[in-house]
Amino acid sequence: MIENDNSVNIENEKGRYHHGDLRAALISEGLRLLAIGDVEQLSLRQIARNVGVSPTAVYRHFPDKQALLTALAMEGGAQLARRQKKAQTAAGGGRAGFDETGRVYVRFALENPALFRLMTAKSRVGTETCPGEERGGLGLLRRNIAALAAPGTSEEAQRVGFVRSWAMVHGLAMLMLDGQVPADESLIDRVVDTAFVAGPA
Repeated sequence: MIENDNSVNIENEKGRYHHGDLRAALISEGLRLLAIGDVEQLSLRQIARNVGVSPTAVYRHFPDKQALLTALAMEGGAQLARRQKKAQTAAGGGRAGFDETGRVYVRFALENPALFRLMTAKSRVGTETCPGEERGGLGLLRRNIAALAAPGTSEEAQRVGFVRSWAMVHGLAMLMLDGQVPADESLIDRVVDTAFVAGPA
């Protein structure tokens, strides 16, 4: 789950746990807890207890809860980006691939509601880099907008296209998460259509 060359290696030896990559193990456990609860319920002490280390060991990697939440948001962005890139490639790139990245965004939100809300809470519109942006869906979206824009499209027009595309998929995701519209697969397919966003394919 975590992009790291060091695998998590936890083994019990005389009641003590040894970790090949404690930071990755802590993030993995944080993601697991987010999948069954929410951000408010996350506790560094609970994560330490579940992983089998002392709170002091956790604080060496994450001095406070906010540091852990930022790491979880970044990992969520990385997971989303991997899924989007895979879907884009499978669709053959171009406009079809672009649309697939938007559909993946909505489906990721529905499958990971607490993580998704954390990711978006950690983002700030207008900043140069949001947590995990370059590894996450927003960085990919910026690059796709630039690649699909008609020759001579200004940076300002591309910025508007970026915001418009993000608003479309993010708005749909939030409407579905909040129960305002049904979380229907066919509706996602039909709504996410970027033909009007970046000019001719």
